Amino acid sequence: MGKFDSIITQIKTMYGEERSFIPLHEPVFIGNEKKYLTDCIDSTFVSSVGQYVNDFEQGITEYTGANYAIAVVNGTAALHLSLIVAGVEANDIVVSQSLSFVATANAIKYTGATPYFVDVDRTNLGMSITALENFFSSVVMRDDKAFYQPTGQRVGAVVPMHTFGFPAEIDKIVELCDQFNVPVIEDAAESLGSVYKGKHTGTFGLLGTYSFNGNKTITCGGGGMIVTNDEKIAKLTKHLSTQAKMPHPWEYRHDMMGYNYRCPNLNAALACAQLENLEFFIENKRKTAKEYAEFFEDQQIKFMTEPENSRSNYWLNAILVEQEEDRDRFLKETNENGVMTRPIWTLLHRLDYLSKSMHDNLENSIFIEKHLINIPSSVRL
Repeated sequence: MGKFDSIITQIKTMYGEERSFIPLHEPVFIGNEKKYLTDCIDSTFVSSVGQYVNDFEQGITEYTGANYAIAVVNGTAALHLSLIVAGVEANDIVVSQSLSFVATANAIKYTGATPYFVDVDRTNLGMSITALENFFSSVVMRDDKAFYQPTGQRVGAVVPMHTFGFPAEIDKIVELCDQFNVPVIEDAAESLGSVYKGKHTGTFGLLGTYSFNGNKTITCGGGGMIVTNDEKIAKLTKHLSTQAKMPHPWEYRHDMMGYNYRCPNLNAALACAQLENLEFFIENKRKTAKEYAEFFEDQQIKFMTEPENSRSNYWLNAILVEQEEDRDRFLKETNENGVMTRPIWTLLHRLDYLSKSMHDNLENSIFIEKHLINIPSSVRL
């Protein structure tokens, strides 16, 4: 008998006892995916020009309420391009979280900037406003620009992440950053459809980014999206994403260094079909989260629920085990019994190539790394 047999049984009951393997999060295709893909192939416009790209962008603006959306190849490219158009330069400091997927830090490093990792809140797993306030207590203003006093580096941006779809206290983060004229770029890769105080995550900062990787709430294989309410920034972002090519009937003119980040029409076709079922997927996942929450009330394990004033998409369900040694035992027993579970990511400041990054004490992040486990979270049909 394993210590976590009752939990394994519960998960198998929820996802189908006949299944020999229950993945952490698998894609679901129940709509017009094949129809739109076939149409895209028949049109021959399968690369970066096509109607589905336009429809995908329009669909995201209508869904999130953002004024502009720019489709790109993946969420990492979305972050990288957002940092560039926000004005981040080499040797700037970009404040983010050590408790995040590695893409967040990689995008910062691509620009030549230096990540500074602040702690997260235990309630929402997102950037702690208290930790951010502590960071800004060491910032001075010169010529309307913020500089981190201990090193003299300019603060180029703040990148909070909405972890597992739980909204961070993004309004407070933006309000604080506005006082120092520092742009906020929301890493909303995991939180499409999550709402905080009546507003979609990704739409609070200067820019927001989403991911449509195969394991996300909706997917197009890869794919990413940048949203903003600033028309000038939107035009620049779209221009840079298409190799900065100037409009002309036949000549190849490029007015600055651009990037081959435009989302292919083929991926966008798949995304358009997925977007049509997004609300169904979210409500389905919220029902699963409710069942988990009720089950774990009788266990000595905390199930992570959405923070106050928010609606979470519950992209990945998460639990916190009481004892640190229980984490690896839980992972071992579940995976050996065909139930895929995973620990949270290794804290970014622990990775060798990021080990010299500046950070605060990261007390909450360290605790969460040792105690949090993700459990199956797919849409159930």
